[in-house]
Amino acid sequence: MDKATPLKVLSIFGTRPEAIKMAPLVKALDAEPEIDSIVCATGQHRQMLNQVLDLFDIRADRNLDVMVPDQTLNGLSSRLFSEIDKLLAETAPDRVLVHGDTTTAMVAALAAFHRRIPVGHVEAGLRTHDLNQPWPEEMNRRTIDVVSDLMFAPTEQSRRNLEAENLQGRVLVTGNTVIDALQMSVTRIDADATLRGNLDAALPALDPQRKLLLVTGHRRENFGEGFRQICRALAKLAQRDDLQIVYPVHLNPNVREPVMQELSGLPHLHLIEPLDYFQFVRLMQQAHVILTDSGGVQEEAPALGKPVLVMRDVTERPEAVAAGTVKLVGTDVGRIVDTVATLQSEQALWKSFARKHNPYGDGHACRRIVDAILGREVQPFAA
Repeated sequence: MDKATPLKVLSIFGTRPEAIKMAPLVKALDAEPEIDSIVCATGQHRQMLNQVLDLFDIRADRNLDVMVPDQTLNGLSSRLFSEIDKLLAETAPDRVLVHGDTTTAMVAALAAFHRRIPVGHVEAGLRTHDLNQPWPEEMNRRTIDVVSDLMFAPTEQSRRNLEAENLQGRVLVTGNTVIDALQMSVTRIDADATLRGNLDAALPALDPQRKLLLVTGHRRENFGEGFRQICRALAKLAQRDDLQIVYPVHLNPNVREPVMQELSGLPHLHLIEPLDYFQFVRLMQQAHVILTDSGGVQEEAPALGKPVLVMRDVTERPEAVAAGTVKLVGTDVGRIVDTVATLQSEQALWKSFARKHNPYGDGHACRRIVDAILGREVQPFAA
């Protein structure tokens, strides 16, 4: 590459989790003189996405604002293809970066491929080997990897998944950028008493005599009966006299409606609006157990030494399950209630889960990715 001509790198993301995991990478790209960094937010999660951009002091050069009420995945994909194709024509990037398994990432990767623009996939190679779980994310992720020439695998297991598929792109184990974001955030929170006080003041008043169960949920495969079962489990757990529950409720009406209908007004159960990332990190620090169907939380919580119960039957992040800090519980009412109750009552079991264990990164994933994009030598991440 001509040193006088910066490499034009277009980062495209649309959801809050993507923004969190891409934020430290965007910062690293901005700081690199050999790169001309352009940021596009598609607006797939409009409000929650803007929270993250503000928090990390990132400005989107383009905002596609593609969401409309009651939009189907096909409708969203159609709008994304049209708008992203225009963006690629106008900006003519040398490389496109996408993250993870969202509809935004899948469409952006295909649109770039159609224009013969190299694609780098951040967080490549995660697999459940079941197209229905998570749906449609498993398909999205596989599709992106097929068309990517650079696949940034977060772990050795992810690398092995990609190698087994005989794909054409280069695979590099980088660690997960979410650990970069988490470490940046924890450092700021721990170093700033005023920030901690402001974060705590914005959160529900917690009872120091009750252990905190932090809950998140948003997966499409749990819509309908899955979320109704989750609500029944939480209603039972709210009856315990040693537990308090905080649940930041996702804005998607498929989540919000059953949760608000079945759980509003229950004692010791706080249904709150979605949090900004620093507030959520602060809650994770205070949690005794975390109950989630999120992918990112499965990576973040073990790094904080927090036991995680995953409300899914399979996970594309098996490393912490194998290490014993994450357990799959599905959406079965009895299984959720019994597992939480056991962790509440059996201190030895809780301690076996509550170990700081970080198979997902060392905080230097973004540096590795930037160096790889520029053709520099990179030492892969090893857990």
